Amino acid sequence: MIDLYTYTTPNGKKPAIMLEEVGLPYTLHKVDITKGEQFTPEFIAINPNSKIPAMVDRETDITVFESGAMLIYLAEKTGKLLPENPKQRSQVIEWLMFQMASVGPMFGQLGHFRNSAPEEVNYAINRYEKETLRLLGVLEKQLQNQEYIAGEYSIADIATFPWIGAYKYLKITLDDYPQIQRWKETMKQRPAVKAGMALKGL
Repeated sequence: MIDLYTYTTPNGKKPAIMLEEVGLPYTLHKVDITKGEQFTPEFIAINPNSKIPAMVDRETDITVFESGAMLIYLAEKTGKLLPENPKQRSQVIEWLMFQMASVGPMFGQLGHFRNSAPEEVNYAINRYEKETLRLLGVLEKQLQNQEYIAGEYSIADIATFPWIGAYKYLKITLDDYPQIQRWKETMKQRPAVKAGMALKGL
């Protein structure tokens, strides 16, 4: 049994999708970041960085935080969605890190300055929008000749999809990215993706 501590953010949805895909039983625990619940002593004991998501594997008594680390842990635990072949495995991890290091932070900053900043800062909006669109271009090129990001469906797709799904919140369009649109629609049809994105019970 996995205890998943999360909230309805793109990062918070990644491990839920993964758990649905690999078929492991899990219990959702809501950590309402709008109320500062990530700063409680109970949650800090699970993630000292006070960020969702985090999880505890009750079978092994292993605690994992950082969504990318959680995806790798669950892939290795189940032998699913992370290839054993060294070249293929490296490609999946590369694109997982592309999401973790670039897509998530840049999209997140654009979302903040577009929607949450106390005042409009045009320099920041322009900077992060430019980088967001550049990253979409990189992903578009990667998807030109294959169905999924690293060839076969993997944790790289699971990590990236919730952030691409937030494009309306970022106030951008995907009109210039037909391969991303095609991939997004393919992802949306997966039952596990639907269930994980819904986070029923939170």
